[in-house]
Amino acid sequence: MKTDVITVSSRGSQMETALAQVEKVAAYKGLSQKNTLHLRLLTEEMMGMMRSITGETKGWFWIEDEDNIFQLHLQVETRMTSAKRDELLAASTTGKNESARGLMGWLRDFFDRSADEDVAAVSSPLMMPDMYEHYSGTPSLDWEWSMSRYQEELAPRVQNQDKNALEAWDQMEKSVVSHVADEVKVAIRGQMTEMVIYKKIA
Repeated sequence: MKTDVITVSSRGSQMETALAQVEKVAAYKGLSQKNTLHLRLLTEEMMGMMRSITGETKGWFWIEDEDNIFQLHLQVETRMTSAKRDELLAASTTGKNESARGLMGWLRDFFDRSADEDVAAVSSPLMMPDMYEHYSGTPSLDWEWSMSRYQEELAPRVQNQDKNALEAWDQMEKSVVSHVADEVKVAIRGQMTEMVIYKKIA
């Protein structure tokens, strides 16, 4: 099943509609109150990230489910350049964007910067060195990130007491999404960035 696609914006447009859609899907599927809450929490995290993206960005939200695995999709236009972002931030009250905190903060930062000429230059623990081979400097190339693969790659670095890895792991442990979701995937394809959160409900 795939729901209707809802257009959302970084200004908050239709975000309540997205949450209402979660409630409708949960009711239609006869989900328990706990499972409904989990889907709503994950959607709220997605919408919160969307609100904090710099500039007027448009996105599309929908839900798919198959074999009791629910997928929350958020697809966002990534047309923000470094120059445009600097211009917008200079006009803001503080002159800077809210700093990235936790898993969703880092992902928000990545969505916010993913139209830059060199996405691999984003300074974030999400950008592990061995992930750079997926990106060769051309914005039109595909790039993918997976939470489960990220955790696997972080684990040995945490064991070796790597400072950046320890910080990243700590933030991951504090994330609502990492505790509630079974998987999170982010992909860049041309001028579009898409996040999919997977939640298996028995």
